[in-house]
Amino acid sequence: MTDQPTPQASCPGNTAADAQRARRRFGPRGITWLGLIVNSVLTIGKVTVGVVFGSKTLVADGLHSGADLVTDVVVLTGLRYSARPADVSHPYGHRRVSTLVAMGVGIALAAAAIFIAIDALESLHAYLDKHMTAHLRPAMPFAAALVSVVVKEWLFRATRRVALREIDMSLEANAWHHRSDAFSSMAAAAGMGGALVGGQGWRFLDPAFAVVMSALLLLVAMQILKRSAEELVDQAPSSATMESIRQATGETEGVVSFHAIRARKTGGMVAVDVHVQVKPTLTVIRGHEIAGAVKRSVMAADPRIAEVIVHIEPSIQA
Repeated sequence: MTDQPTPQASCPGNTAADAQRARRRFGPRGITWLGLIVNSVLTIGKVTVGVVFGSKTLVADGLHSGADLVTDVVVLTGLRYSARPADVSHPYGHRRVSTLVAMGVGIALAAAAIFIAIDALESLHAYLDKHMTAHLRPAMPFAAALVSVVVKEWLFRATRRVALREIDMSLEANAWHHRSDAFSSMAAAAGMGGALVGGQGWRFLDPAFAVVMSALLLLVAMQILKRSAEELVDQAPSSATMESIRQATGETEGVVSFHAIRARKTGGMVAVDVHVQVKPTLTVIRGHEIAGAVKRSVMAADPRIAEVIVHIEPSIQA
């Protein structure tokens, strides 16, 4: 007898169907392709407006969007490989490709923050030394920066939502790269706004705000790099996750005791290894059933747990 689709699957208000449609609309590759297109438009637009109207911060902001283009391509490549199943050469799967990509995005973000800071400090120094001779026409750069803030903040939220749903570090890092662009655009908008209100005498706000925002970008980059490094050195998950693993294991029917629980982060997920003791008189089949039950219980305890290896041992307790 073949399985037939249930009538509820086609209902417009069905939650599962809505979730599936949302997944098709904004999957990991789809949201990254959208980001690539948006960044292409913003790069050309902001650099052009910045050059024509004399805003160094908007030019730097446009180059930051250009850096986002590179990371979008890197993330797309990483998604292609990290989703591959385990094979002979990678028996534990390819999820750590996303960790490497996240580290690359973190490095790119740090480089962008440093570039913005250096360029802004040079402009600020020129202003203080009265060598900033280029005339700033702030109205158009101000409008362009505001549009960029709105678009990139939306892109950050959309990408991060997909990243949390898929539990993918590279997507989350790329989301923060989008927000970093929103931050730099916010700095440009603040500088342009100051120049609009106070005239050319307030031009220093343009590079000054860029320095402040670059420091925030560098902080985010360091956090991404720290998380990636923790995964690469097999750091254990949080104490709360470890406690949920212990509780799920101990409460499984047939488990007398357990020990040697180990867990490590991998590609945003968690891999678990646990030794379970059962009654020595049980059959091999029953021991195998208990191991399967432990695996299901542990994976149900936390959605980030991707793999559970259970070792069955005879209990020496009376």
